[in-house]
Amino acid sequence: MSGPFRLLHGEAGDLWSYASATPPGAPVSGHVVLCHDLPRATGSANDVAQTYPALADRLTRETGLRVVTGTLRGAGTSDGDFSANGWADDLRRIIDAEVADDARRWLVGFGFGGVLALHMAAGDDRVAGVACLGAPADLEPLTRDPALLVERCVRTGVIRTPGYPPDPGAWVGELTALHPKKDAELLKGRPFLVIHGADDPDTSVDEARALSEAATGPSDLRVVFGAGHWLRADPRVIAILVGWLERRR
Repeated sequence: MSGPFRLLHGEAGDLWSYASATPPGAPVSGHVVLCHDLPRATGSANDVAQTYPALADRLTRETGLRVVTGTLRGAGTSDGDFSANGWADDLRRIIDAEVADDARRWLVGFGFGGVLALHMAAGDDRVAGVACLGAPADLEPLTRDPALLVERCVRTGVIRTPGYPPDPGAWVGELTALHPKKDAELLKGRPFLVIHGADDPDTSVDEARALSEAATGPSDLRVVFGAGHWLRADPRVIAILVGWLERRR
């Protein structure tokens, strides 16, 4: 049973969200929030979050949890251009719209989405746990060349407005303010799952180990042999995530 898409009003304009449908009358024991990655392939901004509603439905079927996701600014049909602060604001807007204020929630992020999930959890004790899949522990390789990062974002389509960003230094500064390892330390005993592809060409397995080792609570590191960066498409990865969520109920 599929859930509804919802058009929200975000700071950058239209912002699309999706929430899975739970069985009528069944109690909802918690919520999962999925956050997509920053796209890499040319023109892939339109597709980067396309399969997440199907993943949300599957997770609900297998765990009974209500699952929320969305397309952040610059991705899919959501308005705006990518920025780190903008994506964080969009993620908060989606959560505020789809998850009751006092409800338990787990954050699950892929790639850069994992960085955002950790950062949000570090400052919000309502987050019961975090899962990072293919996430980096250090953003310095991403931010060392602002012009190259802007070019990537234009090429992939998460930047659409000519001349954006007006100040590339300040724009990149939003990324350099994110420190995934420090945020992992701030989980304060909450469960932390790190899944990484052994053959990830973009982010080293050492990054996953660094994140896992930085956590102050129970941390579960899973390295999936033969897997690359696109973990969303690997059934072994989804099985690990489902098992971890079921143990959180």
